[in-house]
Amino acid sequence: MKTSIATVSISGSLAEKVTAIARAGFDGFEIFENDLVASPLSVPEIRGLADGHGLTIDLYQPFRDFEGVSPAQLLRNLERAKSKFEVMHQLGVDTILVCSNVASAVEDNDQLFVDQLSQLAELAQQHDVKVAYEALAWGKYVSTYDHSWRLVETVNHKNLGICLDSFHILSRGSNLDLIEAIPGDKIFYLQLADAPILSLDVLSWSRHHRLFPGEGGWDLADFVGRVLKAGYEGPLSLEIFNDVYRQGSPTNTAKDGHRSLTVLQSQLGLLPLPELQEPSQIEFAELSPGEGVAVEAALGALGFTRVGQHSRKPASLWAAGEARVVVNTKLVTPQPELTTIALRYPDRKTATERAGRLQYSVVTRDRVGDEIDFGSVAAPDGIEFQFVDSSAWVGEFGEVPAHSPSGICAIDHIAIREPWQTADESALFFRSALGLKLQAELDLPSEHGLVRSRSANNSQHSVRIAMNVNPVQANSSAANHIAFASADIFKTAQYALAAGLRLMEVPANYYLDLRHRTGLSSDFVEKLAKINALYDADETGSFIHFYTGHLGKLFFEVVQRNDGYNGYGAYNSFVRLAALGSGK
Repeated sequence: MKTSIATVSISGSLAEKVTAIARAGFDGFEIFENDLVASPLSVPEIRGLADGHGLTIDLYQPFRDFEGVSPAQLLRNLERAKSKFEVMHQLGVDTILVCSNVASAVEDNDQLFVDQLSQLAELAQQHDVKVAYEALAWGKYVSTYDHSWRLVETVNHKNLGICLDSFHILSRGSNLDLIEAIPGDKIFYLQLADAPILSLDVLSWSRHHRLFPGEGGWDLADFVGRVLKAGYEGPLSLEIFNDVYRQGSPTNTAKDGHRSLTVLQSQLGLLPLPELQEPSQIEFAELSPGEGVAVEAALGALGFTRVGQHSRKPASLWAAGEARVVVNTKLVTPQPELTTIALRYPDRKTATERAGRLQYSVVTRDRVGDEIDFGSVAAPDGIEFQFVDSSAWVGEFGEVPAHSPSGICAIDHIAIREPWQTADESALFFRSALGLKLQAELDLPSEHGLVRSRSANNSQHSVRIAMNVNPVQANSSAANHIAFASADIFKTAQYALAAGLRLMEVPANYYLDLRHRTGLSSDFVEKLAKINALYDADETGSFIHFYTGHLGKLFFEVVQRNDGYNGYGAYNSFVRLAALGSGK
């Protein structure tokens, strides 16, 4: 289907927005009136700009506070509409968005609304334009799509139809069954936005928190499917009010918006994409060691064995059970960093092709001869994800030992720091390219403010990746971390301490509170305290975990899950954030 986006959705001047929209692959755009009014370009120049990029202008918007007014105000509103229609002709756009009145309506009178909308439709016919009437979720008298449709249906004029906006409809929890009963040719326009599930007044929710489809909590595929079933044949258009998008790169934002419509069309069966696969395990993590040997020392102290050096590259493989870490000295960073996460897929070629079709940056692996090819894609935050479909790559280093002397057996999860600018884009990446399911977002308290944390996992929870968006003032100290699973965390801790590894210090007050809060025995709490371990429990089981200190922009965690525990010890996050945030 034809794709479009409102200019209000991205940052920049109007010329920059139009250029970004074209580069992203859209077919057209909605022109937001503020963008037109503020542009130094003349109306004919704006049309020339669109034509030069091969774009259509699909909607002029918005026209506000029209219906329900006094006779004198109606005349002024009709004159105002006439002037907009003349501008539309110069722009080459034939549809205007009219929002339901939010401020100046003088009475709650459907017949008055019908009479005045009829006059607007007659004027629109004289100027050969169409009016798409939209119910704003906070409209003073008309705030639901079924109400707006009743008015349009009663007017019964060929130049008046409705605009269906997913935000205004889904934010109110409206019944969607009526949509399929609306004649498709009376749905003049469709605007799409996703959003996080919030308890917030709809105006603030709308103005600051809209997201591209697939980045929030709504089922946009179901919504659009109903509109298409009604017979709608117009553009799939994005109208996104989001503070982050309007501060970021217009090119990146437009590309992410177009990507979201590609995924949506694939879900609806309108556009073929390579099959979305689910990863089965974390194959390995790759690290840059920084300037020293702290990373290698920490891995050795945790019971990892250095399997060997790559046959051609300055990279070594460290293994403990199924946990594998590659330390690559070719990657030059001032401090240790997590650079790559490799995931196992049924078919790496299909996974890579899908990511490329979604306009993610596909990276070619440096290899020669019989070295294994990986599908490699750069995530929005810069971390590289590699798609592999076997463990044959291990042969490039040597033979991996079967067991670890410390009890570490696998990579349990990886937590990545996520810049606030890319957090929403990454949500779509994890869903649409990596095939992971997103969990509800948590707010974790730290001494610098709240950390927004959200995890993504496969259906078996054998792949877990957590995304943490730190407060701006804490960005300099934010770090990624790898959590290793242990079959016996006390054995692992004793092994690490004997090797001289520095663990994160947990305050004595934590253990005093833990004993009173949970009813754990004093002996068990003392046992935890000796290894600086934290404890959590849910309805199924328990969770014990401890941390190393910071290794530059990286640290390690060791965890033991008991009896089906499925969380991450979220209750303990404030202790970890305080301790590591202070450099302990």
